[in-house]
Amino acid sequence: MIAERAPLDEEKREGLDWDQKEMPFTEHLRELRNRLFICVITIAVLALGMLYPAQKAIPWLTHLYFGNLQLHAFGPGDALWAIFKLSIYGAIVLGLPVILFQIWMFVVPAVNPRTRRAVYSYIVPSFLLALAGIAFAHFLVIPRALAGLDYFTEQIAVPTYGIENTLNLVLLMLLAFAIVFQTPIVMLLGARIGLINAGILRKYRKYIGFGMLVAGGFLAPDGNPVTMMLIAGPMYVLFEASIWLIVLMEKRWKREAQRA
Repeated sequence: MIAERAPLDEEKREGLDWDQKEMPFTEHLRELRNRLFICVITIAVLALGMLYPAQKAIPWLTHLYFGNLQLHAFGPGDALWAIFKLSIYGAIVLGLPVILFQIWMFVVPAVNPRTRRAVYSYIVPSFLLALAGIAFAHFLVIPRALAGLDYFTEQIAVPTYGIENTLNLVLLMLLAFAIVFQTPIVMLLGARIGLINAGILRKYRKYIGFGMLVAGGFLAPDGNPVTMMLIAGPMYVLFEASIWLIVLMEKRWKREAQRA
């Protein structure tokens, strides 16, 4: 519903009940712009700060994943583009808590101020889950995927890897798992605003599980069934863990609502 009254400032809004915080459509657009601006600025600032560390990290990453294999630059901008991508991907991972918080604040403009403050408790878990996703990709997924790709390449060609494309594959897998491991945070936020609940998730869990298996098949870079399971497995485990977290939190939210 689009309200007819003039926009209220933040302090006045926080003094109202959550269901009274209605905003005109133009203010929703303005808030979306502001939220996107904060996300973009956050990533840009973090990326700028990571440009120099990225230059030092690329030789380390190359040795870490490819040993003594020498990566080649097939154009003047390949190395620079690799540094830029590493900075951007790193900035997205570091900025995930801010990005998720901005999404939350836009989707739920009418949330009770006490609940808004509680969302800050998700920031540290979000960052830790991102690190866990990166660690899982680093120790389990990437070595197996690269070994599989090397095997297939050597069957039909002489491996000569370009720095930009090769590092992009590694960085995308690291970023993908950092995002996939945000599943519990995203699902908890969705349950908090009433988009999902434990009953719905349990009802459709077999379809969701099948969808994750299909997604693992598409995302496995080497087409290996083991790699596919290494991708789909954590997604489903996080999904199941999220259901139990939602069950516990729903009981807590119900008690809080009864006390309010």
